[in-house]
Amino acid sequence: MIELLDPIIKSHNVEISNGLNVHYLEADSNKSQKPTALLLHGFPELSFSWRKIIPFLAAEGFRVIAPDMRGYGQTLGGGKEFHADISEYRLLNLSTDIISLMSSLNLDKIDLLVGHDAGSSVAAVSAIIRPDIFKSLVMMSAPYAGTPNINSSLTYEDPIHKELEKLDPPRKHYQWYYSTIEANKDMHLEKKELHKFLRAYYHMKSADWKKNVPYKLNSWNAENLAKMPEYYIMQLNEDMVQSVMPHYPQSNCYENWLNDQELEVYTNSFLKNSFQPALNWYRCMTSNNLNSDLRIFSGKKIEVPSCFIAGEKDWGIYQKPGALEIMENNLCLHYKGRHIIQNAGHWVQQENHVDVAKTLIDFFKNNNLF
Repeated sequence: MIELLDPIIKSHNVEISNGLNVHYLEADSNKSQKPTALLLHGFPELSFSWRKIIPFLAAEGFRVIAPDMRGYGQTLGGGKEFHADISEYRLLNLSTDIISLMSSLNLDKIDLLVGHDAGSSVAAVSAIIRPDIFKSLVMMSAPYAGTPNINSSLTYEDPIHKELEKLDPPRKHYQWYYSTIEANKDMHLEKKELHKFLRAYYHMKSADWKKNVPYKLNSWNAENLAKMPEYYIMQLNEDMVQSVMPHYPQSNCYENWLNDQELEVYTNSFLKNSFQPALNWYRCMTSNNLNSDLRIFSGKKIEVPSCFIAGEKDWGIYQKPGALEIMENNLCLHYKGRHIIQNAGHWVQQENHVDVAKTLIDFFKNNNLF
């Protein structure tokens, strides 16, 4: 992996008090008084996903840190079994991982906290509960609509799943599929087939897949959700491999943002770890109980300057109808805008790293955070 990185980027490991040996990538500027940026990846990604952003931020004067999150990559310590206590993957503990990492690196604050996809939720929760140490927040590709309401039911069963099953053809939601015992077995393939699956998966959620033309959905119901591609709302009788492999790219359109050498880093990582540790994140997300400890922060706002970044071809913006509007209008007290990046889909920091890096830097400068 290291040979594919800009020479300014170094690879390190550190023990943290929350029970992990964390692998992280780091680049340091030469400035004596430097702000620190912390970059959190999503699914199915790695710290490596920030490889094109890190040098830009370092050149601008940041110390940049991008960890492999719990259960991912070269970070050691996250449980890998389905039949185990997965509460370590709940959002409050993932935020504790970040604060524990900061302590091990002798950091008393993060000036720019950035989270992509599932990392967006971790970043948002971290900023909500510790605005004293996270000074600004950028959420990418996945809007966060706030902590659970103190009055929310812990036994509520969403009728959406039965509604989806009644469609013609019957459908299912990918997050609940990822929460099943079958999902890891379906995707944990031999190396050659795993490489092909990941290529198809990344392609289908990128701007290269021409059928990605996202738009706002009116409400959380089966008919609306079924308008999204099958990597989100799957055929009921298909697994994720079956959902994406028919759309395997017929050209090397991906070469400019994720070539085969770079994809091999992901292939080797998920071949070694399996997908189960990462899927345990989804199992916590789809459980009313496992993130219920966040109800203590019910109604608490994001107080620090914040913004949202996503690719123009990313359905992730709209996959939870109403979440973007709640985030922008109700949750963020010092919201600095929505930035839609052209020529990018879900993997926005890889597909168009130049515009993402510029947006991050402008957000930081324009809010006098330097």
